[in-house]
Amino acid sequence: MKYNFDEIIDRSNTDSLKYDFAEKRGMPEDLLPMWVADMDYRAPEPVIEALQSTVSHGIFGYSESRDDYYRVLEKWFLSQFNWQIKPKWLVKTPGVVFAISQAIRAFTKEGEGVLIQEPVYYPFRQTIAINKRKVVVNQLVYNHGKYEIDFEDFEACIQREQVKLFILCSPHNPVGRVWTKEELIRMGDICLKHDVLIIADEIHSDFTFNGITHHVFADLKPAYLEHTITCTAPSKTFNLAGLQISNIFIANQDYKKRFKKEMEKGGYSQLNIMGIVACRAAYNHGQEWLSQLKVYLNANLEYVRSFVNTELEGVKLVEPEGTYLIWLDFSEYLQKQGLTDQQLSQLIVHEGKLWLDDGNIFGQGGHGFQRINMACPRSILEKGMEQLSDALKSK
Repeated sequence: MKYNFDEIIDRSNTDSLKYDFAEKRGMPEDLLPMWVADMDYRAPEPVIEALQSTVSHGIFGYSESRDDYYRVLEKWFLSQFNWQIKPKWLVKTPGVVFAISQAIRAFTKEGEGVLIQEPVYYPFRQTIAINKRKVVVNQLVYNHGKYEIDFEDFEACIQREQVKLFILCSPHNPVGRVWTKEELIRMGDICLKHDVLIIADEIHSDFTFNGITHHVFADLKPAYLEHTITCTAPSKTFNLAGLQISNIFIANQDYKKRFKKEMEKGGYSQLNIMGIVACRAAYNHGQEWLSQLKVYLNANLEYVRSFVNTELEGVKLVEPEGTYLIWLDFSEYLQKQGLTDQQLSQLIVHEGKLWLDDGNIFGQGGHGFQRINMACPRSILEKGMEQLSDALKSK
């Protein structure tokens, strides 16, 4: 490989949320962090060079993207997903969760229902609740090691709770599903039938495994395009979360005006210059880096799969179709050992010296699960899995 993803980079004392804030988050300082979804790899060299050039210029005034920024986005989404975007659809925000929050306020009223599919990325629930909307859950069905959608309940939730907005997580974090075209269309048709607006969080779309295809939801039918806010970002793909740059696509111009008006209420306008520069460079010159990264991550996944099957008795890997996040099922282990979720978490922290994401934070259906970030050098991944194994065997 041209890129060395085995390199161990010391991230301590860099203001890293992942490495420098254990104590402030109530965790011991000596843990190996494998929780939050950022990667332990340097960004592609062209991105670093573009940022260094901007720093060398030395002026960091108000900034805005030019036409070339859109053209780079257009080329990326066409080449990766065969999706033809248009300039008038684009709204730039500092993050996907920020965009979801704006959409919740723009398109729903206090007390109205917003639908999510738990277990799911926990800021969804938090953002709905803090905006005083009603959290409505269509719980995913865990069936023989794979998650499925209960479509009857999906529609019943919408009707019963008079849902106005649905947040689609595609690919799904943390369960790793990449929804099929048939699944997406079935959900989409139900939403159209009941006039439910869709927010499609597709931030993990660049990571799929085993030849599985990610389908851009808004591109499946013209009616979906007019009824969807599509949230994308280079942050997961190129490890740029700290630069706060997301690209939101809203084809319906009335919806776009309402969304932007909500942003204006918060006093937000231009992005920071570093986010613009990094996004443009990543999408323009990062394809080779990403292709090699996906090969490396696939090998990491193969290692985890083998290790779980041979070393972690009572633990099952929920086979991921996408994302670089591993969802492990500890329910059999808990039952055999007579442990609670809290006791499992304490065991992992204090015996395993690991910081993972407890499944319960992802809501209904998270009981008995843990989420692990595998986007790290193999040696770190091996160390983490060995520590997990030792902790479980100690009990």
